[in-house]
Amino acid sequence: MWKPAETNYKEIIEKKISNNQFMHFLGFKITHIDAGAVEGELDLVKHHMQQADFLHGGVTSTVADIVAGFAAFTLIKESQNLVTVDLRVSFLNPGLGEKLFAKGFVIKAGQKLFFSEAEVWMEHHSKKILIAKASGTFAVINPEDFKK
Repeated sequence: MWKPAETNYKEIIEKKISNNQFMHFLGFKITHIDAGAVEGELDLVKHHMQQADFLHGGVTSTVADIVAGFAAFTLIKESQNLVTVDLRVSFLNPGLGEKLFAKGFVIKAGQKLFFSEAEVWMEHHSKKILIAKASGTFAVINPEDFKK
């Protein structure tokens, strides 16, 4: 459905992923990359949880931002970058489980703005439960837009 700006978009995304330090700090791993769609997973450990032993909402939001944003990254030029402009997360079920799965996908690709969605699932006792849905807006940053 989507046509990436670069034919080698998977290698470009893998390079960008390797530079995303916060994602690595969390332990989140991208498991699938396609044009306009990204999936990943996270094995949960104690520091991902909040005080009642549910998955922390900040972790849920971060993972949704990562997959929705990287889904948009698959469609832009290698020289471009993206930043999150807006992220809305709806928490649907408590974050209980041993493993988290997330999917992000582009719903509209523009010249300056991309609109993506994400779903975050938890595996609990071998059953997957949808715990959150998110919608995000991402702005395309061209090299000439910001000089360091």
